[in-house]
Amino acid sequence: MPKIALVTDSTAYIPKDLAEKYQIRMVPLRVQWGSDTYLDGIDIKTAEFYERLKTDRLIPTTAAPSIGDFEQVYRQALETADAVVSIHIASQLSATVSSAEQAKALMPGKSIEVIDSRFTSMAMGYMVLAAARAAENGATLEEVTAAARRLIDLSRLIFTVDTLEYLRRGGRIGAAQAFVGNLMDVKPILELREGRVEPVERVRTKKKAVERIVDMVVQSPACQDNSPVRLAAVHALVPEEAEALLEAASARVNVVEKVCTDFSPVIATHTGPGTLGLICTPA
Repeated sequence: MPKIALVTDSTAYIPKDLAEKYQIRMVPLRVQWGSDTYLDGIDIKTAEFYERLKTDRLIPTTAAPSIGDFEQVYRQALETADAVVSIHIASQLSATVSSAEQAKALMPGKSIEVIDSRFTSMAMGYMVLAAARAAENGATLEEVTAAARRLIDLSRLIFTVDTLEYLRRGGRIGAAQAFVGNLMDVKPILELREGRVEPVERVRTKKKAVERIVDMVVQSPACQDNSPVRLAAVHALVPEEAEALLEAASARVNVVEKVCTDFSPVIATHTGPGTLGLICTPA
């Protein structure tokens, strides 16, 4: 049976033990801060990032990995594998998929499949794990890619932020722009849908926002009829709130796997501190 290598990027947030178990290769995005360039989650950690964000007048920006970064990883992977499945952050949010596709074009004759997850964080991470588990079970390349792609239309990522300012200045706000200027005493609930940040509703408090996020996830098609699901809570500097969110959701669905993780600097650049979200995907 063919050996299939899995590649993703630094915004997947797959737990280290699982990434090591399935030998998943990670290509880091970059944070550009003035004259400083950091590899996401490698040269700068989330806590350091927020400390600097509090005091630095410069606004950080983010950048996709280079074509060369991907070509190097693909060539290394293909030294021991017959094919590569490369799953990445939504193309509407980053040029990462474009870099991966261009690297693939430099390697004609090599079996490389690039997938736009249309998500980020563990919504994407669970796609990578689904592909990795299929590969481990002896699936063909077509079956491995199908295992990841089936989750694209069935996953949800719903979140709330303390302010829309970070999304606005990073140009990732999409239709949620309508909420700007109307958030003095309310919390926005947002969803990453088809790679775009879309407004869902506004509530009065973060506590209410958390309750509504759980309700929305429980009402997802993936959760109906007691179907098994995988959950993930994601956060920016609010780990206790994320754990509580994850437990609240877990009590109401048939959860078979769950993860709590923080945002890396690349995503934190665009969401800001206090961001809290929940991901649901079919098992």
